[in-house]
Amino acid sequence: MDAGLLIGRVVLGLLMAGHGAQKLFGWFGGYGLEGTGGFLETLGFRPGRAFAAAAALTEVGGGLLTAAGLFGPVGPALIVSVMIVAAVTVHWHGLFAQNNGIEVPLLYATGAAALALTGFGGFSLDALLGLTAFWSPLVSWTVLAVGIAGGFANLALRHTSGSTQSTTSTSTASAA
Repeated sequence: MDAGLLIGRVVLGLLMAGHGAQKLFGWFGGYGLEGTGGFLETLGFRPGRAFAAAAALTEVGGGLLTAAGLFGPVGPALIVSVMIVAAVTVHWHGLFAQNNGIEVPLLYATGAAALALTGFGGFSLDALLGLTAFWSPLVSWTVLAVGIAGGFANLALRHTSGSTQSTTSTSTASAA
């Protein structure tokens, strides 16, 4: 089981960190803070650059914590938080990714929540540092609940009146 958790954790975490690096640095074909900030402004997140930085840092930080298996449910909760925002603002067009639906953010969020609730396994920094005892089911659920609340709090900051939601272009799917 430890090997399976390691593989799932590293793949999910590094992909999420890479997704954030697209926003933060423009790596891997991303748009960087300027491009992502401009896109987020069209979705009603103002100032766009600040929201882009927050999303990017959440994705990079959550992804790296998850990949490393450090601080239990914190990294996965960050991933869940940002994927709630992505699903609602960019991907709310049905289920499947072919139609820019919620499939990809739902997979990220579900994988992250599963890791938060099962733990990172024996091949993790938490295990190496003796931190696994801190992550009881109650603590894990609480941290996940805070992540979910953070996602919805971010959505509450969105200015929807007068915002333009362009969700059919390739750049839209790439930015979120």
